[in-house]
Amino acid sequence: MANNQKKKKRILGVESNIFFVGLTSFLTDTTTKMVYSILPLFLTTMGASKTEISLIEGIAESTASVLKSLSGWWSDKIGRNKPFMVIGYGITALLSPLFAFVTTPLQVLAIRFVERVGKGIRTAPRDSLVAGSSEENNNAGLNFGFHKAMDNSGAIVGPLIAFAVLAAFPGDYRRVFLFAAIPGLLGLLSIIFFVKEAKRAKSERLGKLAFRDFPKDFYLFLLIVFLFTLGNSTDALLLIKASDVGVRDAFIPIMYLVFNAVSVAFAVPLGKLSDKIGRKRIIIGGYLVFSLIYFGFGKAATPFEIVILFAFYGLYSAATDGIQKALVSDIIGKEKKGTGLGLYNALLGMTLLPASLIGGWLYDTFNNQVPFYFGSLTALLSAFLMFLFYKRGKHNGTSHA
Repeated sequence: MANNQKKKKRILGVESNIFFVGLTSFLTDTTTKMVYSILPLFLTTMGASKTEISLIEGIAESTASVLKSLSGWWSDKIGRNKPFMVIGYGITALLSPLFAFVTTPLQVLAIRFVERVGKGIRTAPRDSLVAGSSEENNNAGLNFGFHKAMDNSGAIVGPLIAFAVLAAFPGDYRRVFLFAAIPGLLGLLSIIFFVKEAKRAKSERLGKLAFRDFPKDFYLFLLIVFLFTLGNSTDALLLIKASDVGVRDAFIPIMYLVFNAVSVAFAVPLGKLSDKIGRKRIIIGGYLVFSLIYFGFGKAATPFEIVILFAFYGLYSAATDGIQKALVSDIIGKEKKGTGLGLYNALLGMTLLPASLIGGWLYDTFNNQVPFYFGSLTALLSAFLMFLFYKRGKHNGTSHA
């Protein structure tokens, strides 16, 4: 009975394990967004072009992303998630402040690559733990929404701290990188001491795996996600666009803050709504919002327009990021959740390389409008395909329609 009560202990409306996973993500994202919100500007001070900046982000995300599928498969195989999370969060915590000592874009690429390896190691096992903790109460939408809200809360605090440091020490990007070490280390301590392993029975662990073991709907969904992501290039281009239209450097992190504040506000409500009306409807809406936003970024010519667009960009994020993971969790079997979520995350990461190269090339070759029009078009097509996927699910009577 005592053990049962312990399992039901809740903090802020979610099971305690979910809360501490969220706390870890909050602290780690505070670190990464302190760095990420100023990194494009820091690179421009070293003479990097838009294409080079996009290439650095694309290589860092996509090359390391294969680890997302491997770590997800391995965690399913041994029935444990926490060791991968400790290693992954540890790498990010230890490497992020090293940006303070770089002198060339190539060194930035090296640190970004290894730091993203850390993310690749931890992401799928973490999502698998969240999914596994949601099975008893069938509330994956709520739990993934809560995790997304905590993650994005760190993405609010991080840029705010970066803004405060740059306001006090104008142009001192390296000082921001050094301060970024603190929350990352606290996040590592949180995962070590407070997150408990979601153990699985041997019968629920993964045996031999073949691609045919996953449902057809899983691959259809991945195809739609691939198309959408192809037009969703690195957010670094959004920050550079903000600078192009007159947003002062010290205020660039505030753009990230606005985006993440809106995402936090809507992530849990939209996650809960997806538990009630279905994930696909919310994702379709998110893709349509993205299409309108990217079209707006292409047209934007004033700082005020950029602020409004970043706010709506947060609405798109809340309607897709956590809910797409919840949909993957719905589609695939319980013993393959880590592997399936790993493949999903790997696809996102690997597609970011061609997406970023396309976006950066369009930006440098044409102007600061064309890459966003391209993303708007691919998002609109993805929304249409997602609608067909939704209709297919209703026709087949699948539970995740």
